[in-house]
Amino acid sequence: MGEHDAFAERGRALEEQYFQRRERELIEKMRKAAAAEQERGALGEKTGLQDSSLLQELQDMGFTPDTVMLLPLVPVLEVAWAEGGITSSERHLLLKLARSRGVDEDSAADRQLQAWMSTRPEPLVFERAGRLIAALLTSGSEQARAGLTGEDLVAHCEKIAAISGGILGMGYVSREERELLSRIASDLKTRQR
Repeated sequence: MGEHDAFAERGRALEEQYFQRRERELIEKMRKAAAAEQERGALGEKTGLQDSSLLQELQDMGFTPDTVMLLPLVPVLEVAWAEGGITSSERHLLLKLARSRGVDEDSAADRQLQAWMSTRPEPLVFERAGRLIAALLTSGSEQARAGLTGEDLVAHCEKIAAISGGILGMGYVSREERELLSRIASDLKTRQR
């Protein structure tokens, strides 16, 4: 075999390796896309949302079928973070609300909530939540809403705002919290009390 044949054979081997690697990458990409589509379908079942762009947005925010039940708690969480940190009273109230919504201790949703109470969520989570919650509340899915209305959520936000301020931690709502409550009420299309 000549030197030229060896180079040609080596070239064919490298080319074959390249195409095998590209094929594996393409298969993996298709597998991931199918898994994401299946998860969007499960999110749709859990939320009652049919709009694929809303479901994609939920996925982009990190929600899964196991954690989407936390979506209505995001405004309450945002109010708790309004003054830079979550107090033990606010943490207790958030956990109580989560448990009433079926978030079991040490579940995926509970672990996500614990992480959000320890580290402030990305601003994107708070920015998009209001519109997505409004869509969720009008979707008709009782499972996703768990009996909550926009007014209920605003009331929970008001409780969080009032629990850590004022004398003995009750009664004072800061300017930041009032502005946030107003925005949340507007996002959820409710009137503030």
